[in-house]
Amino acid sequence: MKKIFLVAFTVLLAFAALAQPANYYNTTNGLTGEPLKMALHDIIKGHTSITYAQLWDAFWSTDNKGDGIVWDMYSDIPGGTPAYQFQMVVDQCGNYSGEGDCYNREHSWPQSWFNNDAIARTDLHHIFPVDGYVNNKRSNYPYGEVKSTKWTSTNGSKLGPSNTPGYSGTVFEPIDEYKGDFARAMLYMSVRYYGEDAAWKNSDMADKSVLKPWAIDLLLRWNKQDPVSQKEKDRNNVIYEDYQHNRNPFVDDPEFADRIWDPNWTGMAEPELPAIMVYPNPVLQGGVVHLDINNDRINQLQISDLFGKIVFRGPVAETISLPEGLSCGCYCLQLLQEGHVVTNMRLLIN
Repeated sequence: MKKIFLVAFTVLLAFAALAQPANYYNTTNGLTGEPLKMALHDIIKGHTSITYAQLWDAFWSTDNKGDGIVWDMYSDIPGGTPAYQFQMVVDQCGNYSGEGDCYNREHSWPQSWFNNDAIARTDLHHIFPVDGYVNNKRSNYPYGEVKSTKWTSTNGSKLGPSNTPGYSGTVFEPIDEYKGDFARAMLYMSVRYYGEDAAWKNSDMADKSVLKPWAIDLLLRWNKQDPVSQKEKDRNNVIYEDYQHNRNPFVDDPEFADRIWDPNWTGMAEPELPAIMVYPNPVLQGGVVHLDINNDRINQLQISDLFGKIVFRGPVAETISLPEGLSCGCYCLQLLQEGHVVTNMRLLIN
């Protein structure tokens, strides 16, 4: 059994504000394939657009490794020492003649593919600060896995002919640690601009916003092989809170990708329902709640009010001290397994 104590109510609210909003994806329940794609599009469309110049300022919040160091996925070496690092603003492009000169704005879905559409051109969910020289090498080639390398960057990103069945042209292959990041950015673009792509152009990777079969196979595989990182979660939260007010669904729930594009997807295995005891219930304001659970796979707990606003989310624990600031009333206590709610319980506070 594990133990945890709830932190102050004000801290909890600050944490909840940065988390996925309650009920954000409610309209996707039970959907798969095209209906799910349409439902997600309707949730994330119409976002607040920023200007192209504002991207530079946004990077301070979305792609800052700390102390103003640019988190450049084309040069970073996770767990190692990159050959070079960029400082925000100071190393902003500019002219370059080789790697390490400066960073610029990389559209993971190249601008030529969406015909310089003004909204897509500034959509932070697919735009990243990267080395300008490497960005130029990537050009508007699709992402993929190379069969034989024609060029390699200092962190191991590659350019060469595709090794993916269904496409043999030139592709750009990022390092393994960031393949999932780029895959989820591409999947987002395909859904966000679904049905809004009349002026877009076809590319080697997509017919307008509709990904080609070889690209879907590749991106679904990358989505699984490189799971969502804390970097992606933080970035998604900042974009939602401070800039566009929409989210990348595939960062919040990578399984959305399989539910849309994998015809063999049959859903998760039904989780084992836990035997759980919560006592006392009702509980006094600021009191202590005890939980007995016989399932170690239940790894997260959240409490929300009747409006769906989450007032606490954290690891499952034996003992929970309720914050003094919680009002009397009825709350929903939910237990989660790998991000999926498996049990809903009523919690009364007197």
